[in-house]
Amino acid sequence: MRKTAPRLRFAGALAAVLMLGGIATGPTAQADERHGKEPTLADLAQRHGRYFGSATDNPELVDEPYKALLGSEFDQITPGNGMKWYATEPQQGVFDFSQGDEIVNLARANRQKVRGHTLVWHSQLPGWLTEREWTAPELRAVLKKHVQAEVRHYRGKVFAWDVVNEAFNEDGTYRESVFYKTLGPGYIADALRWAHQADPRVKLYLNDYNIEAVGPKSDAYYKLAKELKAKGVPLHGIGLQAHLALQYGYPTTLEDNLRRFSRLGLDTSLTEVDIRMQLPATEEKLAQQAEWYRDLTEACLAVRRCVGITLWDYTDKYSWIPAFFPGEGAALPWDEQLAPKPAYFALREALGGR
Repeated sequence: MRKTAPRLRFAGALAAVLMLGGIATGPTAQADERHGKEPTLADLAQRHGRYFGSATDNPELVDEPYKALLGSEFDQITPGNGMKWYATEPQQGVFDFSQGDEIVNLARANRQKVRGHTLVWHSQLPGWLTEREWTAPELRAVLKKHVQAEVRHYRGKVFAWDVVNEAFNEDGTYRESVFYKTLGPGYIADALRWAHQADPRVKLYLNDYNIEAVGPKSDAYYKLAKELKAKGVPLHGIGLQAHLALQYGYPTTLEDNLRRFSRLGLDTSLTEVDIRMQLPATEEKLAQQAEWYRDLTEACLAVRRCVGITLWDYTDKYSWIPAFFPGEGAALPWDEQLAPKPAYFALREALGGR
């Protein structure tokens, strides 16, 4: 780790002075530094031709201070749960897009773009889908109907879709989801084709965790992407979730990995970024976390076809980490009181801000 903790503490102190002096650190997307306003993360990212976003979820939208910062600091949002299968097709053939619509409408009001998440995933499926056996023709018809109904509903409203989420195991073998076991690996190409038919303009991604570094799992995606491209299947990008943890080490081959997908003619994006730690958080851990946020941002900026970064929500107040990883947390650039942490200032510096 580079020795930048003192610089980060200085940046944090400077920001505190600016805020106390009435200069906001999260103004509107039309921030104008000449009028004394600090550029947002989105403003800074736009200078590099990137977006900078955050996930969100419907229950949090009653929190007005949270919603204000969500609407001012970011130019892209991803629905954490509202577009998943259990929410959008709770009964077979009965669709409910209300949760996703709420987030799309919020994004439109804030002039933000939306990433659709996710069409095909082994988790958070409705009971009607998982509690019975399907023949291949039956499940194929169900999958096609679901993918095309949702993509058509959001046609022109989202810029990209995580079409298939988490298709591989850690060793690079296919995850034995209901789709793989019933339809074989071809379900991935089918889902991409069906999504493209429903919205020919939207960018289509495969998305997964633990593929930031070069290794068996990311190799599997590289091999699959190369095969899909060779067959003319509409695949436009790879989403690297980037759920990182300090105790497991930084993925030092991230930039190389982004580059090899770019050489296939694919965009990449860091889609669900958080960097958790074993609690309690200490000054040393927060400094290391800040450095990792800086490093992954610099890796994205170094690769032309890395198009943007999305935090998996921006504040520890609404992080999923403590519920899934007991004893861990403090994973995001804002704390539970919506105050910026060293990671926030590291992101600003990485993007060329003060």
